[in-house]
Amino acid sequence: MKKLIWMALFFVLLFLVACGSEENADQAESEEELATLDVDFSVPETVDAEETIELKATVTYGEENVTDADEVVFEIWEKGKEDDSWEVKSINNEDGTYTAETSFDQDGVYEMYAHTTAKGLHTMPKKEVTVGSGETSKEEESDHEATDQEEGHDHSHDAAADGFSMHFAMPTGLEVAQDVKLVTHLQMDEEAMEEASVRYELWLDGAEKHSWVDAEESNPGEYIATHQFDGKGTYHVVVHVENEDGLHEHEEHEIEVK
Repeated sequence: MKKLIWMALFFVLLFLVACGSEENADQAESEEELATLDVDFSVPETVDAEETIELKATVTYGEENVTDADEVVFEIWEKGKEDDSWEVKSINNEDGTYTAETSFDQDGVYEMYAHTTAKGLHTMPKKEVTVGSGETSKEEESDHEATDQEEGHDHSHDAAADGFSMHFAMPTGLEVAQDVKLVTHLQMDEEAMEEASVRYELWLDGAEKHSWVDAEESNPGEYIATHQFDGKGTYHVVVHVENEDGLHEHEEHEIEVK
């Protein structure tokens, strides 16, 4: 009789231990699902021309400092001239912070992204810096507006939907019959825009035939398609974005195939 009682107690104890382990595993999995990739992007609001400033991104995943981000790159451009942007790679300080230095050679308002990829996620918080008086010469502004009208560029970052931003990763070193990855990152209110419909429209300058390529969402907010260009020349690439909320945005770029 005593033997049966001890065996029953043993199995009850095993059951309680198993339930506790399963509960802990479920809790850990739930916490992992709730964790988000966050970037505290810190830059001065105002600087002088030629002054060197620090760009700093503090990257966290949940409550954890991310010391091994795949990439943190700062993309900078003068407001209204995103096609002329430049990139500055960061230094990993191995404490969750990523820093770089830059300067601006003339007055104006400059915008920048901190492109951050880590934990299989991508985010790109945006900041603005006023350099000097913040004003550019009227002649430069007029020239840029005329160029945009001639080329038909649509800078969607400054348009339409509030809180929406689009970044097309400009491919370089393209060759004929080469597999080319077309990558676009989308955000709404500085959060990755998921489950959007993204299509690339491509055509050779002067040609009537247009090709369409559907992109797939590889990571939250990241849309990738692969395409081969048939010949050399200047190609137009229009990124079309739609979603179920009625959003419809597009942005045009030009790329060279050699």
